[in-house]
Amino acid sequence: MQYIPNILFLIVLVAGIGYFTKNIRKIIRNIKLGREADTSGNKSERWGNVVRIALGQSKMVVRPIAGLMHFVVYVGFVIINIEVLEIIIDGLFGTHRIFSFLGGFYDFLIASFEILALLVFIAVIIFWLRRNVQRIKRFLSPEMEGWPKNDGNLILYFEMVLMTLFIVLNAADLQLQNIGAEHYSRAGSFPVSQYLLPLLDGLSESTLIIIERAAWWLHIIGILIFLNYLYYSKHLHIILAFPNVYFGKLTTPGKFKNLESVTKEVKLMMDPNVDPFAAPPEGADAAEAPAKFGASDVMDLTTTQLLNAYTCTECGRCTSECPANQTGKKLSPRKIMMDTRDRLQEVGANIDANGSFQDDGKQLLGDYISTEELWACTTCNACVEACPVSIDPLSIIMDMRQYLVMEQSAAPTELNVTMTNIENNSAPWPFNQMDRANWIKE
Repeated sequence: MQYIPNILFLIVLVAGIGYFTKNIRKIIRNIKLGREADTSGNKSERWGNVVRIALGQSKMVVRPIAGLMHFVVYVGFVIINIEVLEIIIDGLFGTHRIFSFLGGFYDFLIASFEILALLVFIAVIIFWLRRNVQRIKRFLSPEMEGWPKNDGNLILYFEMVLMTLFIVLNAADLQLQNIGAEHYSRAGSFPVSQYLLPLLDGLSESTLIIIERAAWWLHIIGILIFLNYLYYSKHLHIILAFPNVYFGKLTTPGKFKNLESVTKEVKLMMDPNVDPFAAPPEGADAAEAPAKFGASDVMDLTTTQLLNAYTCTECGRCTSECPANQTGKKLSPRKIMMDTRDRLQEVGANIDANGSFQDDGKQLLGDYISTEELWACTTCNACVEACPVSIDPLSIIMDMRQYLVMEQSAAPTELNVTMTNIENNSAPWPFNQMDRANWIKE
């Protein structure tokens, strides 16, 4: 009978981690539906970005208030969960505060955990007030209605409950230590939970044990629920931010990729000495044209772009910096990433249901992202610069534009005129080639 709690704990732990692993495997599978991205080389620079951007939160603190609070929650969440290791060991082996043999250092750890828990609780309340009372503009966009808004609040409630359970657990434990209860040896320092002791005065030992055990179980079960909730939440970035920053684009900001086959054709077209009807020289390299230009659905995007979509935390910094959005255009870089993720999830569910993807008559272009959104982009790169975790909405926009132009000939009239002029006049202006140098005479 004495081992029943340990067996129950093992079952809960295996079930929680197992379900999480199953869902993470789905995410990896979905990301691999994209085209392979070249992320080789520059390992030192990539690891430097992980340390500076993902660990150091360097791009978060550009906005000091939100950045500081996020840093508190981030550090608190990471450090406090070191205690989860102790909880797991205690749960599996029936021990109590197994790391208490560390003595004074253990006291320091528990005291640090409590102070951080209090700071996290305060920061979470401020976050909630900013969203629901102050109603900051970037949280009020149309794409944030419904589940995204509820998700943002739900995660805050989760964190409040977990921090409260942690403090209550310690308060009950401290009171049991004070009354000399068996199995509750003196261990830890409790600078925050000690102020809850007046609420526990007069309670019997059995009642205190029930409170302590209930808070302990709810705390660990809450952590496992939170872990599995990440799959359905924007807060998946807690895990994915690190690989996303590592695989982030390292090229000069604003530099676009070029297709070799297209570049070669343009160079030939712009060279007045080339006979377009002449056969290529023997042995000349021919750039192979891709099977499809650009992207119309998530399978046409790269694995890095799909990882970007899963990493997006919907903070809205990209959209708040977007000049097109600021002037009332329909474009929202955040929505581009959310739509990409939603479509990818839909494709994944299709695979789960059918074993392999079956055409559902939908695609990212048109069903999720409109051409109006795509052509509103000024390609200024502000969204990429603003993202705290190196997400690149612009690359998805440009790939979908390429599909519209090169596969569907569906460019805006102004762009079609420009491209026609380049084709006919070797310049974007509607001047005869013979008249191109007339400006010199003026």
